[in-house]
Formats: sequence, structure tokens, C-alpha cells
Amino acid sequence: MIESLSTLAAVGETPVLVQAAAGVLVILVMLHVILGGCAYAILLERKLSAWMQDRVGPNRVGPMGLLQPIADGLKFILKEEYTPPGVDKVLFMLAPALIMLPAMLGFVVIPWAGTLDLSTLPFGLGELIGGDGWKVNLIGADINIGVVFLLATASLGVYGVALGGWASNSKFSFLGGLRASAQMISYEIPMGLSLLAVILMAGSVTPYGILDAQRESGWFILQQPLAAILFYTCMLAESNRTPFDLAEAESELVGGYHTEYSSMRFAMFFLAEYFHMITGAAFFALLFLGGYSLNPVPFGWDLPAEGGLGLILVQWAVMLGKTGLMVAFGMAVRWTIPRFRFDQLMRLAWEGMIPLSLLVVLVTAIFVHLGLEPWMWLGSIGCVVIVYAVLPFMPRQSNPNRRIAMVGSRFNPLREGDALPPRPAVAISDAAIPDPRQGPASIH
Repeated sequence: MIESLSTLAAVGETPVLVQAAAGVLVILVMLHVILGGCAYAILLERKLSAWMQDRVGPNRVGPMGLLQPIADGLKFILKEEYTPPGVDKVLFMLAPALIMLPAMLGFVVIPWAGTLDLSTLPFGLGELIGGDGWKVNLIGADINIGVVFLLATASLGVYGVALGGWASNSKFSFLGGLRASAQMISYEIPMGLSLLAVILMAGSVTPYGILDAQRESGWFILQQPLAAILFYTCMLAESNRTPFDLAEAESELVGGYHTEYSSMRFAMFFLAEYFHMITGAAFFALLFLGGYSLNPVPFGWDLPAEGGLGLILVQWAVMLGKTGLMVAFGMAVRWTIPRFRFDQLMRLAWEGMIPLSLLVVLVTAIFVHLGLEPWMWLGSIGCVVIVYAVLPFMPRQSNPNRRIAMVGSRFNPLREGDALPPRPAVAISDAAIPDPRQGPASIH
């Protein structure tokens, strides 16, 4: 084995074991970074929501409230671990793990930086390991199926949601699990189709292949803005973030599929949501924001793809910065847009986003076949034009939110000669000053 490693080093090829060791190191580092990021993402959301609502937010625990995540973690650990009677104990305990593990598996195919030349390591480490000419990719697993692996692992989270709702032996939890399953399965379709549009543009399913394509032709958010909007919307739906948090819907379902969970079991559901959000934001940065690239256009200076440790740290900071911005944007969406009704949510997926994503893939395939990839932004504009041209001819359902006229209300006031049928003396007006002709009204 030592002889084979030295032979590979002599010809300048990186041994597989060296790349595997670098991948394990990346996984260990980024796992702890993302877990810490989950804790402080909760603090960021509380601070951001307070700023948007003109409040102060958490500021008591530690300087500027920076130790609040530690207090929240201790609170979860010290809470009583309660198991309701009648639950399926095995599945009840397994469900939080089944939703947490897929979220923790997906990030391994995300390149957090470019290629590191081991010979440039400081303190003589490059000479110590004999890595003259060895180069490693800063990615957990550079597998040939690439980004398809992340999409496949993310879709497994639906099993934890469905089992958590079913095993709880609660109608509220079961209904929440069913709604979450239908939502997550529905929004996986347009997410996969928008990802397919990116793969067609890049001509590769490997993460580094997608990054190289964006270095040559510009960030895909400029070429495929419609696919980017579809993908980000589906990402919010997959992670059960507002306005797609019908799985929880506190006003209707008490707490959804995790109603019966407490202590660290509930914390795992909560942690999985933020882990999904961070991984999804990093995935969005990879697909549409050029990853660790700084230049969004295909000309001008950009960070080199490979280099020493200093360059790798800069690339890593750029990637984390883009991920943090997309996470913060999702939080701003949560505190801006109200929750959808469930029928509206399903209609948006099946009658809106799925046909639109199919159109985007079709137009992308035509442009790629004709060799017009640099003009794909015109194809995105064409998709919008086609939608607005076809929309008036599409069948429409009656508006479920139409206002029903109430005779005598301020929206439908009485006219001269109108007579009201006899009615009991109850609150029959929502006007500030009731019409005397309406009879006595309640003043509660």
C-alpha cells in the first residue's frame, strides 16, 4: 500500500484514500458547523422577526442574547420525556430519527470549496504527508450521481413525518402527517423538474460540473430565473416553512404531526426543519448562485478553482455567506406572507408550478439542442409570455373566497323601499352605528 501511494505521488495523481480522508474530514467539520448553525439560525429568526415587528427579541442570556440557543437546548433536555398511552412505541421513537437522518445525509454532496493543493499546506504538512502534486476536492462525497443523491435523500424525510403522525395515536397528529405527506410529495415534482433544467444547462449531474458550467456561462439564476424561483419555493415547501407550514398549522391542528412529542424528541423535529433549510439554501447556492464563485457573469475576474489553504478558506466563507443569505431570506418570507389554505397549497403545486416547471424544462431542452445556452434568459422570458398568453383560455374554478352579499351590511346597504324579513333581536349588523330600520342590535 505504501509503495502504491508513493508511485501515485510520483506521477502527480491523488490516491483514492487521500480523497476519501479529505471527504471524511469535510463531513465532520461541516456537520458540526451546520448543527451549530441550526442553533443560531433559531436565534437569527427570533431576532429577524423582532426587527420586522418592531420588537427587541431575545437579549437576556449572554451578551446581546448570543447564549440564548444554549438556554433553549438545556430547556429541551430538562423537559419531561412523555410517551402518551396507546402509541406505537417503536415507530413513535423512530420517527424523529427518520426525519433527522435524511436532512443530515444530503449535505455530503455539496462542494463547500474548490480543490486544495496539499503541497501548499503550512508548517511543512505537505512534505510530511508526501503529497507533492496531490489535490483533493473539498466535498464530502464526489459521487457520479451528484445532485440527484441530495434530492433522493431529502425526499425520505416524508417517512418520518408520516410515521410520527400515525404512531402518535392522535387524530390531530394523523391528519397533520397526511397533510404533510401530500404536500412534500407534490412539491418534489416541480423541484425535480427545475433541477432537471439546471442539469440540461450544465450538461452534468456532478456538483463540480455544475459549478464549472456557471464559471463559463454565468450564474444560472441569471439564465434560469424562473427555475430558481420554482426551486426556492419548493425548498420552502419541502422544509415545511411558511407559507407552506400546513403540516403544523397551529391554528387548526394544535401542532400537527408532532403534537404528542416532547423534550428532545420534539427538538429533533425542530432541528430537522432548520437542517433542511440550511442544506436547501446551500443546494440553491450551488445550483443558481455559482457556489463559491464571486463573479455572476461569464467574463471578468473570479476566484480560482484550485489553490492553497488561504484560497480554500475564502471560498468556504463565500459559500457560507450565500447560504446564510438564502436562509435569512426564507425567514423574511415566513414573517411576510400568510399561510396558504390547504386547497390553495395543492392547487399551486398541481395547477401552477408543475405545468410551469414542465414548460421550463421543454424550453431549456430546445435551447440546449439548438446550442443557444447563452440566450436562455430569453427562454425564461418566453415562458412567462406563454403563461400569460395561455392563462385566459384555461378553465377556471369558481373563486372560493368570493364575498357573499349580506343584506343590510355595510358591504350591501339597504336601499329605499327595501324590507328585511322578521328576525330575532340579535347582532344583525357589523356597522359602527346600526341602521335603525334593522331593529335592536347587540352592543357587545
